[in-house]
Amino acid sequence: MKQKIGLIVIVVLSLSVIGYFIFDRLGGNTPIVIELVEQKPENLAGKSYRGTPQDPLLKETFQQIEQAQALNPGTKIHTIYYVEPAGKLDTMNVFVGLNLPFATGELEGKTFEENRYLLAKIQGSKWVMPGPEKVKAKLQEYAQSNNLILSGIFIDKIISPNEVQVIAPVK
Repeated sequence: MKQKIGLIVIVVLSLSVIGYFIFDRLGGNTPIVIELVEQKPENLAGKSYRGTPQDPLLKETFQQIEQAQALNPGTKIHTIYYVEPAGKLDTMNVFVGLNLPFATGELEGKTFEENRYLLAKIQGSKWVMPGPEKVKAKLQEYAQSNNLILSGIFIDKIISPNEVQVIAPVK
């Protein structure tokens, strides 16, 4: 009986160490780097979507922006979630766009009046990246400790599959 318990403990500890090693290698321990940028957030051009996460129109909206990105080298996809869904059937309100100086065609423009913003840099695999609420909390904590007031808008800038930046305009 003691041998079984000892074996179980060794297996559990081994799996824990291996799991932690994988988590770390995927970037799970990479800190969120936050800095204050003294310039206006970039203008965006894109489309708004209001509906459920499972609606094919959401996928179509992202595909249209990806097609526009292919025509505008150097641009990055940005998202602003005004209302995030709590579940698959809840309504969401999101803007999906590109960093372009002005909107063309069917795209709507987004400009920001703020003259500075906080920039959070998050790196790691999508499996271990911190969630949006954790990033927002870190940004709000940074703002509070530096006597800054955020506008309440959080812009996700997708740099690559392993890097996301979150832009939080400062009032």
